Amino acid sequence: MGLSLIVLTIAIHTTAVVLMAFGLDKRVSVRADTQQPNRLRAIPKMIGHIGAVALTLAALHGVEGVLWASAYWGLGALDSLSDASVYALATMTTFEIPGLTLPPRFQMLSALEAMNGVLLFGISTAFLFAVLQAHWQLLSHRHER
Repeated sequence: MGLSLIVLTIAIHTTAVVLMAFGLDKRVSVRADTQQPNRLRAIPKMIGHIGAVALTLAALHGVEGVLWASAYWGLGALDSLSDASVYALATMTTFEIPGLTLPPRFQMLSALEAMNGVLLFGISTAFLFAVLQAHWQLLSHRHER
């Protein structure tokens, strides 16, 4: 079950990141071809764009956490979907919630989720860095045409 969830969440995450990357590539290419950006006007747009990307990535992590929560709840590891959601999101970020634990037979599933969270956050971090780099190239007039 854990390995299946890892494959599913990585597939969801990478699909969304690739779609966002295509959109970013079009926006940066069009702006680089049509105009040299005014740095002062470009900064708020850059902040807004990076914020939108970060918010989208956070929502993706939330959806993926709900998938893990559904598994915990469906398998009977936790009694409520609410507790399962809190546990899954905490585990994905490798944060421990005192008083909220799984029975021993589900602890490997929890460890797999923590590993999945590290992979997902790594993908998100790499993508945010790429977005920052693309915007910096545009702002610094280093974008190759």
